[in-house]
Amino acid sequence: MKEIIGVRFKRPGKIYFFDPKQNKIEKGQFVIVDTAMGEEYAEVVIANRNIPEEKIETELKPIIRVATYKDKKHNEENKQKEKEAFEICQEQIKKHKLDMNLTEAEYKFDNSKLLFYFTAEGRIDFRELVKDLAAIFKTRIELRQIGVRDEVKRIGGNGICGRELCCCSFLGNFETVSIKMAKEQNISLNPSKISGNCGRLMCCLKYEQEAYEEKLAKLPKVGAIVKAKEEGEGVVDSVEILKEKVRVKFKDKEGFFYKKFDANELKLIKDVEEKDDIQGLDKEELKELKKLEKLDEQELQASKNP
Repeated sequence: MKEIIGVRFKRPGKIYFFDPKQNKIEKGQFVIVDTAMGEEYAEVVIANRNIPEEKIETELKPIIRVATYKDKKHNEENKQKEKEAFEICQEQIKKHKLDMNLTEAEYKFDNSKLLFYFTAEGRIDFRELVKDLAAIFKTRIELRQIGVRDEVKRIGGNGICGRELCCCSFLGNFETVSIKMAKEQNISLNPSKISGNCGRLMCCLKYEQEAYEEKLAKLPKVGAIVKAKEEGEGVVDSVEILKEKVRVKFKDKEGFFYKKFDANELKLIKDVEEKDDIQGLDKEELKELKKLEKLDEQELQASKNP
C-alpha cells in the first residue's frame, strides 16, 4: 500500500496522485508540485489515503511543499497577469490578421512559460506571432490549438438536461462518442438532439453504453426468427433493451398478432446480420452525423498527439 494525495490543476480536470511526504493534507488545501512542465500550484481533492501499489500507473512524485501565503499570492498575481496577457495576445492576433479564436492564457506557476490556447478551422502559421509575444512578455511562449469540446469546457454552460455541462463539472477526459451508441440506445438520431453545446455528439451517450452492450448481447435483433414455447415461430418486431423484453410478430389463420416476452423465454432460430446503415434517416442528417463523428475522432486524436 502507498500513501497518496490526489490533486487537480484545473477544475474540472484529471486527478493526479502525489506522495504527501509525511504531511497530513486536507481536501481543499493547495500544494506546490513538480511536473514535466515545471512547478505547479494544485488543489488537493483527495486527502491522505492508502491505495494498492498496482493502482499507481507512474512513479509517485513527492510534493514540494504545502502552499504558503506567498504561494497563494503569487498564484493570484499570475491569474491577473493572464487576463492582461489575453488582451495583448488578442491585439497581436488582429495585427497579424490570423484566423484564430483565442480562448485562454495561462502562466506556469514559476513563470517559466506562458501558454495561449486557441481554436481554428485548420492549421495556423503563428511563428511571427510567437516572436512578437516573446519580445513583449520576455518568457517562453507556447500556442496550443484545442478542439471545440475543450473550448466549451473552458467557457462553461448548461446542457439540454438543465444541469451544468459534464465537461465543466466532473468529466476529466473526453472519450470518443459514436452514432452507433445513439442507435443502440434507441435515441433519436436527429443531429440537433444528440449534439451538445460544443456542436459535437453528447458525451453522456458514452455513460450507459457498456450496460446497453451487455444487454444487447442477450437479445435477438429486430428481424430475427425466434420460437416461443406455445406460440411457435415468429419474427422479432422490437426490443425493450433495459427491460430485456422482446415483442414478437406471429402469423395465424386470421392474420398477424403480437406478443411480448422476456428474452429468456424465447429460443433463437435464426438471427440477422447487424447493418451499418441507419434506416429511415434523412441523407442530410446522416451526412451531418458522420461529419460530427469524424471531427470528434480527429480532435481527440490531436489532443493525444499535440
